[in-house]
Amino acid sequence: MANLAWTRRHILSLSDFQPAEYDTVLQTAASFQEVLSRRTKKVPTLQGQVVANLFFEPSTRTRNSFELAAKRLSADTLNFAPGTSSLTKGETILDTAKTYLDMGTDIMVVRHREAGVPLAIANEMDRLQSRVGVFNAGDGQHEHPSQALLDLFTVCTLLNAEKPQLSLLEGKKIAIVGDILHSRVARSNIWSLTASGAEVHLAAPPTLLPKQFADFVKAEHQPDHQDMPLDRKLFLHWSLEPALEKADFVMTLRLQRERMTQHLLPSLREYHQRFGITHARLKHCQPDVKVLHPGPVNRGVEISSELMDDPQFSLISQQVTSGVAVRMALLYLMGSGKG
Repeated sequence: MANLAWTRRHILSLSDFQPAEYDTVLQTAASFQEVLSRRTKKVPTLQGQVVANLFFEPSTRTRNSFELAAKRLSADTLNFAPGTSSLTKGETILDTAKTYLDMGTDIMVVRHREAGVPLAIANEMDRLQSRVGVFNAGDGQHEHPSQALLDLFTVCTLLNAEKPQLSLLEGKKIAIVGDILHSRVARSNIWSLTASGAEVHLAAPPTLLPKQFADFVKAEHQPDHQDMPLDRKLFLHWSLEPALEKADFVMTLRLQRERMTQHLLPSLREYHQRFGITHARLKHCQPDVKVLHPGPVNRGVEISSELMDDPQFSLISQQVTSGVAVRMALLYLMGSGKG
């Protein structure tokens, strides 16, 4: 097990993560990846602690991955379902969180369709002087830190399985393609990947990639408490080929039609013709390019079925596998460090 200092009680955003923190997560996840390869996949590191999964919106991968990670660490788990909770009777979200606090919860994993809900719960836990750690498992159009960290772990272990670290991506070109406007995954990945020294190229139709994204990683938008501002390289494209040219990794994103409040695309067929990732389009990239997708996937829209299932290029199944080890690492660091 990586024995590295950890000072964060809450993980709400990657905007102020420093390289040493990324490396701590990567090295700890690598330790747990080894644990998961054993016959006995359970360790007692969080025995006696309670992890509450407060998911206020549907989720398959993230929710089950966090639950399995907690159980692999021997923690007790509580799972929240909004449809059968007291929210239907008028209870507030903060009162719901305080109920779980009173039950002895140590870590709350929070997912909500509105940005800022995990932060509000974290602030309430701090106001009550509890030692509960809050993890943002995805909030609105804000961030999804654990997805970005498992994406980072997936590509870094590909480059060096024995010692995954942030610096392995320095100088690499990474294209993120798709519905960037509505994607919390894209926002978290922008923070993590630009922290590595990689060149991150965003590509989407103008309706899904506003010009304001050019300012996303500028110094004035970074938190005041960040120890050392990083030299982040972010580029925007409204056509696909410049973003793919000699790219080392391509991450394609789901079109989030449930969050689109306007008619932003002529048709899914036209989107696939212009921005869908296929074997033919990968010819613009490096010969050993790899493709990622956070899921769920709209086959034949963001990516062709043939490419998605091609193990020579696709890292999608590895991303799902990496999710358990990375979330074990995050729960372990939060549960053992306590800020």
